[in-house]
Amino acid sequence: MKKFFVILITLMMVVVLVSACKTDEQAESEEPPAEEETDEEVEAEEGTVVEEEEPAEPTEIFTLKIGNVLADDDPITIGLRKMAENVAARTNGGIVIDVYPSSQLGDTPDILEMAKTGSNVGVIIDTGLLADYVPDIAIYSAPYVFDNVEEARAFIETDIFEGWVEELATFGMRNLSHNWYQGARHFLTNKLVETPADLVNLRVRTMGSAVAQETMTSLGAIPTSVAWGEVYSAIQSKVIDACEAQLPAVYGQSLYEVISNIAETGHFLLYTGLVISEEWFQQLPDEYRQILTEESIANGDYATELTIGKEVEYKAEMEDKGVLFTAVDITPFKEATAAVYEIMEWADLKAQIDTALGK
Repeated sequence: MKKFFVILITLMMVVVLVSACKTDEQAESEEPPAEEETDEEVEAEEGTVVEEEEPAEPTEIFTLKIGNVLADDDPITIGLRKMAENVAARTNGGIVIDVYPSSQLGDTPDILEMAKTGSNVGVIIDTGLLADYVPDIAIYSAPYVFDNVEEARAFIETDIFEGWVEELATFGMRNLSHNWYQGARHFLTNKLVETPADLVNLRVRTMGSAVAQETMTSLGAIPTSVAWGEVYSAIQSKVIDACEAQLPAVYGQSLYEVISNIAETGHFLLYTGLVISEEWFQQLPDEYRQILTEESIANGDYATELTIGKEVEYKAEMEDKGVLFTAVDITPFKEATAAVYEIMEWADLKAQIDTALGK
């Protein structure tokens, strides 16, 4: 009997213990589950960058029409179209840019006049016309003013160039950027050219500007005026002995058919700028002005990369067609053309540019 009571008490204790355990488990199961981390918290912990919100809907839409004289597939035109896309995206359609290649918007001087009077137009332009307002900017077309594309790109960030931009603004023009590169100009001949002595007395077609004429003279050549569209026939008929031009233009005119040699002197680096109306520019919100300027510079760089690629492509194609390219020592060419800076009264300005570029 005593044994029976011991067993009964033991069983009762077991029941009590089991009940207590179940109560604890139930209490634990009734606790609220831990909160799950949100996607944003996970991204923050993992260092993921959360995408920025889209720009707000514009309260006003501004339209800019940009013209040039170049072909639809020219690197400059391609760069302008990319600029239009980027500006539209960054302003959420607040600025709409329409691109008109092949003189569809008019001749360069006409578009520039429209910009000066406040019209919503812009144009790709060289420094020749701009020098009528800011004479010093004509130095862009001087021989070897920049040693390479990198120097020319760096120059637009100097105080000298910024001063020209502000001076142009007083005449109603805003030069958004001046880094739209169209190529290095070389000599095209039917004889081997390795030094300036090889150019002596050759009738060379060049640009009509005073600096271009003086450059040819300093090299011993005879500067000759011929319309660009007539250069092919002028060489063929021996009205001129040679010409100087950038490779995209040479290829476009099929001049490789009438010349045998190209001396890679790179005496001029052909740069153009994107100029719009200062009055229209100042009507834009501050943010839009910054975006437009940034994209003009960025896509000038993009167009430059395309042009450099085309120079390589066209050189290879013309070599395949039998044209001999000569990589000359440019030192004697630079020395011979140094006198141009004295003649044009640019010696001090050239020294200032070299200093600004750390040369």
